[in-house]
Amino acid sequence: MDLQIEGKVFMVAASSKGLGFGIARELAKNGATVCIASRTKTDIEKAAESLRKETGATIHASVFNAYNAESIKNWITEVETAFERIDGLVVNAGGPPPGNFDDFTDEDWQSAFNLTLMSAVRLIRGVLPVMRTGGGGSILTITSMSVKEPINRLLLSNVFRSGVTSLVKSLSNELAKDNIRVNNLFPGRIDTDRVKSLDKNMAEKAGVAVAEIKQRNETTIPLGRYGDIEEFGKAGAFLLSPAASYITGVSLAVDGGIMKTVW
Repeated sequence: MDLQIEGKVFMVAASSKGLGFGIARELAKNGATVCIASRTKTDIEKAAESLRKETGATIHASVFNAYNAESIKNWITEVETAFERIDGLVVNAGGPPPGNFDDFTDEDWQSAFNLTLMSAVRLIRGVLPVMRTGGGGSILTITSMSVKEPINRLLLSNVFRSGVTSLVKSLSNELAKDNIRVNNLFPGRIDTDRVKSLDKNMAEKAGVAVAEIKQRNETTIPLGRYGDIEEFGKAGAFLLSPAASYITGVSLAVDGGIMKTVW
């Protein structure tokens, strides 16, 4: 399938590895200019060099912190100045820490609010003027299957990622007149560092080996395995592209069939 994104400019947040890197890679493989960013300079430059060598695409690497409003603003300005257009945005950030309700203070709640919900608000708010001037665009948020089926010990993520999903649905209606599509993509158990960390946390709580936790989880997945970032990245690149031109306001699961919900 031709994604029709050659020459288009995409911003992908938190993309030095994991889910963000997977989407950036697929966009680059299809001829897009990809602007990647993360908190650590060495990590994002290493990711950029890897993408350039593999795809030959134009890759612009930046350091940014999704938690910080000024950092978000600076990244968007940098991309607009360099390329004079933004055709697509991937909203992504590291997840809040795991825990139960009694574990979290007001400060923990505020921190998760800024990291997960306000980073989405600020990134989207920042790119809208550029997209409107350019005649439209596509926005994709990355959340979690917890937005449909809350996950034990991921209370902060459950709450604020659900807020992001509601934002997506609201904006898909509001921005349609500007030819801007807004969708949400969420993973099941994709084999990323974040999932490895969560498995380790579960193993420590249960007093068992991490491999046992992974095996238990895989038995609950109809496809019988964790997904990989390439599979997730292909879904993301499709939703961002003109190939999905009549899709907006949806939440698509890349989960191997693990969720039981019909909605």
